[in-house]
Amino acid sequence: MTAIRPTAVAGQFYPADFAEANRQLTAFLDGAVHPACAGRRPKALIAPHAGWVYSGPVAAGAYALLKPFRGSYARVVLLGPSHRVAFQGMALSSADRWASPLGAVPLDKDWSRLVGLPGVGVLDQAHAQEHSLEVHVPFLQATLGEFTLLPVVVGDASPDMVAGLLDALWGGPETLVVISTDLSHYLPYEQCRSTDGATVAAIEHMDPTAIAREGACGRIPVGGLLVAAKRKGLEIVTLDVRNSGDTAGPKDRVVGYGSWALFETEESMSEEGEIKAAGQLLVDLAWASIRHGLETGAPAAPPASTPEGRPGILGRPGAVFVTLNRHGNLRGCIGSVIAWRPLAEDLVDNAFKSAFKDPRFPPLRPEELDGLSLSLSVLTPPVPMAFKDQEHMLEQLRPRIDGLIIEDGGRRALFLPSVWEQLPDKPSFLAHLKAKAGMAPDHWSPGFKASRFQAVEIGK
Repeated sequence: MTAIRPTAVAGQFYPADFAEANRQLTAFLDGAVHPACAGRRPKALIAPHAGWVYSGPVAAGAYALLKPFRGSYARVVLLGPSHRVAFQGMALSSADRWASPLGAVPLDKDWSRLVGLPGVGVLDQAHAQEHSLEVHVPFLQATLGEFTLLPVVVGDASPDMVAGLLDALWGGPETLVVISTDLSHYLPYEQCRSTDGATVAAIEHMDPTAIAREGACGRIPVGGLLVAAKRKGLEIVTLDVRNSGDTAGPKDRVVGYGSWALFETEESMSEEGEIKAAGQLLVDLAWASIRHGLETGAPAAPPASTPEGRPGILGRPGAVFVTLNRHGNLRGCIGSVIAWRPLAEDLVDNAFKSAFKDPRFPPLRPEELDGLSLSLSVLTPPVPMAFKDQEHMLEQLRPRIDGLIIEDGGRRALFLPSVWEQLPDKPSFLAHLKAKAGMAPDHWSPGFKASRFQAVEIGK
């Protein structure tokens, strides 16, 4: 049975009626103009969550940027603060779909990238009456079309914890990150403008420590995005800053609102770029685990942080294959296809197993180190694909670049990008993958799902 979360605040924060909700959305979006950002594809947005009559025009300044890219985002990761339930960490929703006046939205329930992350769990109570996420859903539907939603309510957490979750879910260009926050609350008009000005400066400088507790109710999820964005080299643009005294209320007690867009640039560090930048460190860790195995019979302990003292990519969930060759011949290959533990842990364990546990070969001996070479294939996070039929899905696949995961009716299978070397034809590639999953070559159904990923090769 499909679990659907009903609208909790429709009729209170925005219209519950389809026609009226659609009319207001159209008016908001048509009235938002940002020529400096026109044509640029956002990776992340920050937008307010008050009732539409108050914050809708400011939120529309962010969502209008998505209209030219309708249909190109497959997944939205939506984070906002908890207003009604006190809890520690970050809360996922167990629902399969969320209701909206514009139709139900399917939830992304693939949480494999979140395994092992601190403070992440299912807590439906946090979502039941929470408006900070729900008010954004119709805006997303109006601008994006079809997508899957991964909603997260943020409780008592740190920006670094939130950044770790965002790193795990960052994905490729098919993933959009949206952070929900209002600014100062119930201050006189001019005091609000002054307080919000300091918050705007902190956000523009990507400095979460400079956001005061009273500066933004969503300062923790905002701070997490700023930490991740600064590390990845994103550019941030302020789109609109107003308050309820400017939109629909009196000026004696106002609430502040702001919207921002974050863009990847040529200098932005993608997940692939981070992996490549850490390439030598990863190779050194793999060798150290193999040598430790020769000495003790066990893999080396994974490091807790990079040499700079930050967990970085080593602490995020990762999947890696370790391949050993000796004098040009395969000597061992073991790996993970799904990221379910920190990359450092996956690396040292699979390096040890490729040397000593590959059932095709005897355990490595010390004298075999002479002539032994090592290479790594680090898999990027799987990104759900959006498609209307099989032909549309095949059009999006890139031979020799994309690995593919398919699933339907409880059956699931994966091909690494290297399989293209044996199956360079797209229909043949998919047909063989279906056979691996136990599906017929012509199998198709409305529930068919596919995700693609890449493998970053190091040492080859």
